[in-house]
Amino acid sequence: MSSKELSINAAPSLRHQIFDFLYKWGMLLTVVALIAAFGLASDSFLEPNNIINILRSIAIVTVIAIGVSISLTIGGFDLSVGSTASLANALVISLFVWYGFGTTQAILITLALCMLIGLFNAFLIVILRIPDMLATLASLFIVQGVAMTWSFGGSITENMVLPSGDMAEGTIPAGFSLLGQVPIIVIVMLVVTAVAQLGLSLTKHGRRMYAIGGNPEAARLSGIRTHRYRVLAYVIASLLAGLGGILLASRIGSSQVNAGGGYLMDAVAAAWIGLSLAGAGKPNALGTLLGAVILGVLQNGLVMLSVPYYAMDIIKGLVLAVALAMTYIQRR
Repeated sequence: MSSKELSINAAPSLRHQIFDFLYKWGMLLTVVALIAAFGLASDSFLEPNNIINILRSIAIVTVIAIGVSISLTIGGFDLSVGSTASLANALVISLFVWYGFGTTQAILITLALCMLIGLFNAFLIVILRIPDMLATLASLFIVQGVAMTWSFGGSITENMVLPSGDMAEGTIPAGFSLLGQVPIIVIVMLVVTAVAQLGLSLTKHGRRMYAIGGNPEAARLSGIRTHRYRVLAYVIASLLAGLGGILLASRIGSSQVNAGGGYLMDAVAAAWIGLSLAGAGKPNALGTLLGAVILGVLQNGLVMLSVPYYAMDIIKGLVLAVALAMTYIQRR
Protein backbone atom coordinates (compact mmCIF):
# COMPACT_ATOMS: atom_id res chain seq x y z
CA MET A 1 0.00 0.00 0.00
CA SER A 2 1.34 3.42 -0.94
CA SER A 3 2.02 6.20 1.53
CA LYS A 4 -0.78 8.24 -0.04
CA GLU A 5 -3.29 5.48 0.62
CA LEU A 6 -2.08 5.13 4.21
CA SER A 7 -2.56 8.85 4.84
CA ILE A 8 -6.09 8.72 3.39
CA ASN A 9 -7.02 5.82 5.68
CA ALA A 10 -5.39 7.41 8.71
CA ALA A 11 -7.26 10.71 8.36
CA PRO A 12 -10.76 9.31 8.99
CA SER A 13 -9.41 7.26 11.87
CA LEU A 14 -7.86 10.31 13.54
CA ARG A 15 -11.02 12.32 12.98
CA HIS A 16 -13.08 9.49 14.47
CA GLN A 17 -10.87 9.42 17.56
CA ILE A 18 -11.18 13.19 18.02
CA PHE A 19 -14.97 13.12 17.72
CA ASP A 20 -15.15 10.13 20.03
CA PHE A 21 -13.05 11.96 22.62
CA LEU A 22 -15.25 15.06 22.38
CA TYR A 23 -18.38 12.93 22.66
CA LYS A 24 -17.14 11.36 25.87
CA TRP A 25 -15.44 14.28 27.54
CA GLY A 26 -16.82 17.43 25.89
CA MET A 27 -18.85 18.36 28.98
CA LEU A 28 -15.87 17.92 31.29
CA LEU A 29 -13.70 20.00 28.98
CA THR A 30 -16.36 22.72 29.05
CA VAL A 31 -16.27 22.82 32.85
CA VAL A 32 -12.48 23.05 32.89
CA ALA A 33 -12.48 25.76 30.23
CA LEU A 34 -15.10 27.83 32.06
CA ILE A 35 -13.29 27.57 35.38
CA ALA A 36 -9.98 28.52 33.76
CA ALA A 37 -11.52 31.46 31.88
CA PHE A 38 -13.34 32.90 34.88
CA GLY A 39 -10.33 32.23 37.12
CA LEU A 40 -8.15 34.34 34.83
CA ALA A 41 -10.79 37.05 34.44
CA SER A 42 -11.55 37.42 38.15
CA ASP A 43 -9.08 37.07 41.01
CA SER A 44 -11.79 36.06 43.48
CA PHE A 45 -13.47 33.37 41.35
CA LEU A 46 -11.29 30.51 42.60
CA GLU A 47 -11.43 31.52 46.25
CA PRO A 48 -12.80 28.77 48.55
CA ASN A 49 -15.78 30.87 49.63
CA ASN A 50 -16.84 31.37 46.02
CA ILE A 51 -16.49 27.67 45.23
CA ILE A 52 -18.73 26.96 48.22
CA ASN A 53 -21.23 29.50 46.91
CA ILE A 54 -21.32 27.71 43.54
CA LEU A 55 -21.90 24.34 45.19
CA ARG A 56 -24.67 25.78 47.32
CA SER A 57 -26.29 27.43 44.32
CA ILE A 58 -26.40 24.22 42.25
CA ALA A 59 -27.61 21.92 45.04
CA ILE A 60 -31.33 22.51 44.49
CA VAL A 61 -31.04 22.40 40.69
CA THR A 62 -29.10 19.13 40.91
CA VAL A 63 -31.62 17.40 43.16
CA ILE A 64 -34.53 18.40 40.90
CA ALA A 65 -32.55 17.58 37.73
CA ILE A 66 -31.78 14.06 38.95
CA GLY A 67 -35.52 13.55 39.23
CA VAL A 68 -35.86 14.64 35.60
CA SER A 69 -33.05 12.24 34.66
CA ILE A 70 -34.86 9.34 36.30
CA SER A 71 -37.98 10.12 34.27
CA LEU A 72 -35.76 10.11 31.17
CA THR A 73 -34.47 6.61 31.93
CA ILE A 74 -37.84 5.07 31.09
CA GLY A 75 -38.23 7.18 27.98
CA GLY A 76 -40.41 9.76 29.70
CA PHE A 77 -40.07 13.40 30.58
CA ASP A 78 -41.41 15.34 33.57
CA LEU A 79 -42.18 19.02 33.07
CA SER A 80 -44.04 19.35 36.38
CA VAL A 81 -40.97 19.28 38.64
CA GLY A 82 -40.74 23.08 38.95
CA SER A 83 -44.36 23.41 40.06
CA THR A 84 -43.93 20.46 42.41
CA ALA A 85 -40.98 22.23 44.02
CA SER A 86 -43.12 25.36 44.39
CA LEU A 87 -45.88 23.37 46.08
CA ALA A 88 -43.41 21.68 48.41
CA ASN A 89 -41.99 25.11 49.28
CA ALA A 90 -45.46 26.38 50.20
CA LEU A 91 -46.55 23.21 52.01
CA VAL A 92 -43.58 22.79 54.32
CA ILE A 93 -43.51 26.44 55.39
CA SER A 94 -47.28 26.51 55.95
CA LEU A 95 -47.10 23.38 58.11
CA PHE A 96 -44.62 25.22 60.33
CA VAL A 97 -46.20 28.66 60.37
CA TRP A 98 -49.91 27.82 60.25
CA TYR A 99 -50.10 24.50 62.07
CA GLY A 100 -47.01 24.33 64.29
CA PHE A 101 -45.67 21.02 62.98
CA GLY A 102 -42.18 19.82 63.84
CA THR A 103 -39.40 19.47 61.29
CA THR A 104 -39.66 15.71 60.70
CA GLN A 105 -43.46 15.71 60.49
CA ALA A 106 -43.60 18.62 58.06
CA ILE A 107 -40.94 17.17 55.76
CA LEU A 108 -42.50 13.71 55.65
CA ILE A 109 -46.01 15.05 54.99
CA THR A 110 -44.70 17.33 52.24
CA LEU A 111 -42.75 14.54 50.54
CA ALA A 112 -45.76 12.20 50.74
CA LEU A 113 -48.03 14.78 49.12
CA CYS A 114 -45.46 15.40 46.38
CA MET A 115 -45.35 11.68 45.65
CA LEU A 116 -49.08 11.86 44.97
CA ILE A 117 -48.25 14.24 42.11
CA GLY A 118 -46.02 11.54 40.67
CA LEU A 119 -48.87 9.05 40.94
CA PHE A 120 -51.17 11.51 39.17
CA ASN A 121 -48.62 11.94 36.38
CA ALA A 122 -48.30 8.18 36.08
CA PHE A 123 -52.09 7.84 35.91
CA LEU A 124 -52.25 10.29 33.01
CA ILE A 125 -49.33 8.70 31.17
CA VAL A 126 -49.57 4.99 31.95
CA ILE A 127 -53.33 4.49 32.34
CA LEU A 128 -54.79 7.20 30.10
CA ARG A 129 -51.83 6.98 27.68
CA ILE A 130 -51.41 10.72 27.30
CA PRO A 131 -47.95 11.59 25.88
CA ASP A 132 -45.62 12.34 28.78
CA MET A 133 -44.78 15.92 27.80
CA LEU A 134 -48.46 16.84 27.38
CA ALA A 135 -49.48 15.07 30.58
CA THR A 136 -46.82 16.68 32.72
CA LEU A 137 -47.48 20.05 31.08
CA ALA A 138 -51.07 19.73 32.28
CA SER A 139 -49.76 18.75 35.73
CA LEU A 140 -47.49 21.79 35.69
CA PHE A 141 -50.49 24.11 35.47
CA ILE A 142 -52.59 22.10 37.92
CA VAL A 143 -49.90 21.89 40.59
CA GLN A 144 -48.94 25.52 40.08
CA GLY A 145 -52.58 26.47 40.61
CA VAL A 146 -52.83 24.30 43.72
CA ALA A 147 -49.70 25.94 45.15
CA MET A 148 -51.07 29.42 44.44
CA THR A 149 -54.45 28.54 45.93
CA TRP A 150 -52.90 26.97 49.03
CA SER A 151 -50.78 30.06 49.69
CA PHE A 152 -53.67 32.44 48.85
CA GLY A 153 -51.63 33.81 45.97
CA GLY A 154 -48.95 35.29 48.21
CA SER A 155 -45.94 34.57 50.38
CA ILE A 156 -46.01 32.50 53.56
CA THR A 157 -43.83 33.86 56.34
CA GLU A 158 -43.62 33.90 60.11
CA ASN A 159 -46.00 36.35 61.81
CA MET A 160 -48.01 36.79 58.62
CA VAL A 161 -51.60 37.96 58.74
CA LEU A 162 -53.95 35.18 57.67
CA PRO A 163 -57.00 35.78 55.45
CA SER A 164 -59.14 35.43 58.57
CA GLY A 165 -57.38 38.43 60.09
CA ASP A 166 -55.53 36.39 62.70
CA MET A 167 -51.74 36.34 62.94
CA ALA A 168 -49.84 33.12 62.27
CA GLU A 169 -48.23 31.99 65.51
CA GLY A 170 -46.04 29.13 64.30
CA THR A 171 -42.29 29.42 63.78
CA ILE A 172 -39.80 27.78 61.45
CA PRO A 173 -37.61 25.42 63.53
CA ALA A 174 -33.95 26.33 63.76
CA GLY A 175 -33.01 22.78 62.77
CA PHE A 176 -34.95 23.07 59.54
CA SER A 177 -33.12 26.26 58.62
CA LEU A 178 -29.83 24.35 58.70
CA LEU A 179 -30.89 22.16 55.75
CA GLY A 180 -30.39 25.00 53.31
CA GLN A 181 -26.98 25.97 54.63
CA VAL A 182 -23.50 24.70 53.86
CA PRO A 183 -22.41 21.97 54.36
CA ILE A 184 -25.74 20.16 54.81
CA ILE A 185 -27.31 21.24 51.52
CA VAL A 186 -24.17 20.16 49.63
CA ILE A 187 -24.11 16.83 51.49
CA VAL A 188 -27.76 16.23 50.57
CA MET A 189 -26.94 16.94 46.92
CA LEU A 190 -23.99 14.53 46.91
CA VAL A 191 -25.94 11.79 48.72
CA VAL A 192 -28.85 12.05 46.26
CA THR A 193 -26.38 11.95 43.36
CA ALA A 194 -24.54 8.92 44.73
CA VAL A 195 -27.69 6.96 45.56
CA ALA A 196 -29.23 7.67 42.15
CA GLN A 197 -26.03 6.80 40.27
CA LEU A 198 -25.52 3.55 42.15
CA GLY A 199 -29.18 2.64 41.87
CA LEU A 200 -29.28 3.19 38.12
CA SER A 201 -25.93 1.60 37.26
CA LEU A 202 -25.55 -1.26 39.74
CA THR A 203 -29.04 -2.60 40.51
CA LYS A 204 -31.38 -4.73 38.44
CA HIS A 205 -34.08 -2.09 38.82
CA GLY A 206 -31.87 0.55 37.24
CA ARG A 207 -30.98 -1.74 34.35
CA ARG A 208 -34.66 -2.51 33.83
CA MET A 209 -35.50 1.19 33.71
CA TYR A 210 -32.81 1.72 31.09
CA ALA A 211 -34.18 -1.23 29.14
CA ILE A 212 -37.66 0.30 29.16
CA GLY A 213 -36.27 3.60 27.93
CA GLY A 214 -34.32 1.86 25.16
CA ASN A 215 -37.11 -0.37 23.84
CA PRO A 216 -40.30 -0.60 25.94
CA GLU A 217 -41.88 -3.35 23.84
CA ALA A 218 -38.78 -5.54 24.03
CA ALA A 219 -38.58 -4.89 27.77
CA ARG A 220 -42.21 -5.93 28.19
CA LEU A 221 -41.73 -9.10 26.16
CA SER A 222 -38.69 -10.00 28.28
CA GLY A 223 -40.87 -10.05 31.38
CA ILE A 224 -40.16 -6.61 32.84
CA ARG A 225 -43.21 -5.03 34.45
CA THR A 226 -42.95 -1.84 32.45
CA HIS A 227 -46.00 -0.12 33.94
CA ARG A 228 -44.67 -0.57 37.46
CA TYR A 229 -41.29 0.94 36.63
CA ARG A 230 -42.81 3.84 34.72
CA VAL A 231 -44.97 4.67 37.74
CA LEU A 232 -41.93 4.37 40.00
CA ALA A 233 -39.91 6.75 37.81
CA TYR A 234 -42.53 9.50 37.98
CA VAL A 235 -43.03 9.06 41.71
CA ILE A 236 -39.26 9.37 42.31
CA ALA A 237 -39.11 12.43 40.04
CA SER A 238 -41.85 14.14 42.09
CA LEU A 239 -40.21 13.03 45.34
CA LEU A 240 -36.91 14.65 44.37
CA ALA A 241 -38.70 17.78 43.12
CA GLY A 242 -40.39 17.97 46.52
CA LEU A 243 -37.04 17.57 48.24
CA GLY A 244 -35.68 20.40 46.10
CA GLY A 245 -38.61 22.58 47.18
CA ILE A 246 -37.96 21.76 50.83
CA LEU A 247 -34.29 22.71 50.47
CA LEU A 248 -35.38 25.94 48.82
CA ALA A 249 -37.75 26.69 51.69
CA SER A 250 -34.97 26.11 54.19
CA ARG A 251 -32.59 28.30 52.25
CA ILE A 252 -34.86 31.35 51.89
CA GLY A 253 -36.80 30.85 55.13
CA SER A 254 -40.22 31.48 53.57
CA SER A 255 -42.56 30.46 50.78
CA GLN A 256 -42.57 32.66 47.70
CA VAL A 257 -45.05 32.57 44.83
CA ASN A 258 -43.95 30.00 42.21
CA ALA A 259 -40.51 29.86 43.81
CA GLY A 260 -39.64 26.55 42.15
CA GLY A 261 -40.69 27.56 38.64
CA GLY A 262 -37.34 29.15 37.90
CA TYR A 263 -35.55 25.83 38.45
CA LEU A 264 -37.38 23.94 35.71
CA MET A 265 -35.34 24.94 32.67
CA ASP A 266 -31.98 24.67 34.45
CA ALA A 267 -32.96 21.22 35.75
CA VAL A 268 -34.01 20.08 32.28
CA ALA A 269 -30.79 21.46 30.77
CA ALA A 270 -28.63 19.74 33.39
CA ALA A 271 -30.41 16.42 32.86
CA TRP A 272 -30.00 16.49 29.07
CA ILE A 273 -26.38 17.59 29.29
CA GLY A 274 -25.74 14.66 31.61
CA LEU A 275 -26.61 12.11 28.93
CA SER A 276 -23.21 12.52 27.32
CA LEU A 277 -20.86 12.06 30.27
CA ALA A 278 -18.13 9.53 29.43
CA GLY A 279 -20.09 8.57 26.31
CA ALA A 280 -22.85 7.00 28.39
CA GLY A 281 -25.55 8.07 25.96
CA LYS A 282 -28.16 7.64 28.65
CA PRO A 283 -29.43 9.56 31.71
CA ASN A 284 -27.10 9.35 34.69
CA ALA A 285 -26.78 11.20 37.97
CA LEU A 286 -23.08 12.06 37.72
CA GLY A 287 -23.59 13.60 34.30
CA THR A 288 -26.55 15.56 35.64
CA LEU A 289 -24.38 16.88 38.45
CA LEU A 290 -21.78 17.94 35.89
CA GLY A 291 -24.45 19.69 33.86
CA ALA A 292 -25.55 21.60 36.95
CA VAL A 293 -21.91 22.54 37.63
CA ILE A 294 -21.63 24.03 34.12
CA LEU A 295 -24.74 26.15 34.72
CA GLY A 296 -23.60 27.19 38.21
CA VAL A 297 -20.07 28.12 37.15
CA LEU A 298 -21.40 30.09 34.21
CA GLN A 299 -23.94 31.99 36.28
CA ASN A 300 -21.47 32.77 39.06
CA GLY A 301 -18.71 33.84 36.68
CA LEU A 302 -20.99 36.17 34.74
CA VAL A 303 -22.13 37.83 37.95
CA MET A 304 -18.53 38.35 39.08
CA LEU A 305 -17.74 39.93 35.71
CA SER A 306 -20.68 42.32 36.19
CA VAL A 307 -22.49 41.11 33.09
CA PRO A 308 -25.99 42.68 33.03
CA TYR A 309 -28.65 40.24 34.17
CA TYR A 310 -30.65 40.71 30.97
CA ALA A 311 -27.71 39.51 28.86
CA MET A 312 -26.91 36.42 30.93
CA ASP A 313 -29.37 34.15 29.16
CA ILE A 314 -27.77 35.00 25.81
CA ILE A 315 -24.30 34.03 27.01
CA LYS A 316 -25.58 31.00 28.89
CA GLY A 317 -27.40 29.76 25.81
CA LEU A 318 -24.36 30.27 23.57
CA VAL A 319 -22.02 28.44 25.94
CA LEU A 320 -24.47 25.58 26.33
CA ALA A 321 -24.84 25.37 22.55
CA VAL A 322 -21.05 25.13 22.15
CA ALA A 323 -20.82 22.55 24.91
CA LEU A 324 -23.56 20.44 23.36
CA ALA A 325 -21.98 20.78 19.92
CA MET A 326 -18.72 19.40 21.31
CA THR A 327 -20.61 16.42 22.60
CA TYR A 328 -23.17 15.68 19.91
CA ILE A 329 -21.22 16.67 16.81
CA GLN A 330 -21.81 14.08 14.13
CA ARG A 331 -19.01 11.60 13.68
CA ARG A 332 -18.36 10.93 10.01
